[in-house]
Amino acid sequence: MNRTTLSLIAAVTALAAVTGVASLTEGSSDDTAPAAKTATRLPVERSALVCPTPTSSDVATTTYTAFTPKVTGAQGAKKGTAALLPAQGSEDDGAQKDTQKDQKAQKGQAGTASKPVVSLKEPGKPVTAETDRSDAPALIGTADGPLAPGWTVQQTTTVAAGSGRGLLGTTCTAPDTDFWFPGTSTAKDRQDYVHLTNPDDNAAEVDLKLYGPNGRLKPSAEEEITVPGRSTVPVLLSTLTDVEALDATLRVSARSGRVGAAVQAVDQELGSDWLPASAEPSDSVVLPGIPADATSVRLVVFAPGSDDADLKVRLAGRSSSITPAGQESLHVKSGMTAWADLADVTKGEAGSLVLTPEGGEGRAAPVVAALRVTRGKGSSQETAFIPATTSIERTGTAADNRAKGSTLSLVAPNASAKVRVTASAGSGGGSPVSKTYDIKGGTTQAVEPPRPSSGRGGYALTVERISGGPVYASRMLALPQGGIPMFTIQPLPDDRGTVAVPAARQDLSLLNDGGQ
Repeated sequence: MNRTTLSLIAAVTALAAVTGVASLTEGSSDDTAPAAKTATRLPVERSALVCPTPTSSDVATTTYTAFTPKVTGAQGAKKGTAALLPAQGSEDDGAQKDTQKDQKAQKGQAGTASKPVVSLKEPGKPVTAETDRSDAPALIGTADGPLAPGWTVQQTTTVAAGSGRGLLGTTCTAPDTDFWFPGTSTAKDRQDYVHLTNPDDNAAEVDLKLYGPNGRLKPSAEEEITVPGRSTVPVLLSTLTDVEALDATLRVSARSGRVGAAVQAVDQELGSDWLPASAEPSDSVVLPGIPADATSVRLVVFAPGSDDADLKVRLAGRSSSITPAGQESLHVKSGMTAWADLADVTKGEAGSLVLTPEGGEGRAAPVVAALRVTRGKGSSQETAFIPATTSIERTGTAADNRAKGSTLSLVAPNASAKVRVTASAGSGGGSPVSKTYDIKGGTTQAVEPPRPSSGRGGYALTVERISGGPVYASRMLALPQGGIPMFTIQPLPDDRGTVAVPAARQDLSLLNDGGQ
């Protein structure tokens, strides 16, 4: 994603930042970079998140879990606020007939003052809220002061029956201007909706483009979507084209304003879940946390640049990295979506997929990627998605962990690394508990994470990289129901809870350059 960049408008020592302001220094972990030599890392002072409309089912329950880890330097006399409010014009499935009706319905609704759905009071202690409303709205919120650094909200919905049956989990996202969603579909047995939520007062203009195995899918409807201020618009992807594509890639680009974007994928036979956006295009990507009991794994890759990509495929398992039999490499043509059926690639041992440029004379080309993972057999199957994610440079958090059902996957694709995993206090009390893990290079550790001491309710897991090479992580939450192995997987990218602030002279030069 192309993080929204904000100008620094105050003194260096009083940085006020939306989550995306980290893009001023993000993208380079090289400690020898000139800016890093004189920069001071400070906690961000403002974060923004949006959560999509959870469901229109009458047999669903949604849980929101909000959490901010304790961050050194963010505490003090100043109190912060963190709250999520309903978006205007959040609608149920009845308004999701087609793109044009969606837009008209959203534009015609007026917003009214609303009470927060979930509010966080202090760092280190999660807060939960629950609803069984079929018309539960999309949410828009901000956190500031000591509640801003690493503010995380998890939205988890259990749909007991129907075509949308399943456990749908998503980490509420920061608003942005560019998203890639490999793994979408316009096939008859899939109903994929992209939910666009605008957190700002002014309308956002958004372009939607779909790419299949032969390139751009010919549009059959308007691809330019207007998202009114502080509103949400759901768009059924199959209404954008008459072409049926089992595997497609969606690009969401905001021409004006910014939005939060998430894809809700509903399969008539295999359940449903949220498909998060892939990490920004890169020539090497990591997709962490394939369950040990996965019965089917499908890799979808898109090359957005002008060059084809030739990728080496590796599975980082418990003790080493291997090349899946018959899937040693993947060729992805420029502007096209490619796929590979990896079947039961993990064979009883949890792992992570690592894609790197294949050796040879060809140039490395950036890609975006995602996995569709299936557990179970026959009529008792369930799916979830794992997008390519970024490494944890400092900390990453997964909220909404239960007494049972959480599996944390940690992968060090290159050099070995050491991490500390902390289970927060529960929403009903208790004390945090930490545990340290050593991850051998080229391997994945799938562990049952620590739980809070003497606590009740949901809790958060925070992964802190202590030393060594890059670390990638994901959390699987499994809540089986009626013989169906319902599960959802969320990646843990770096939470960007701190930002490197340049010295005053360099900061002024940023201001003069418009913050670019």
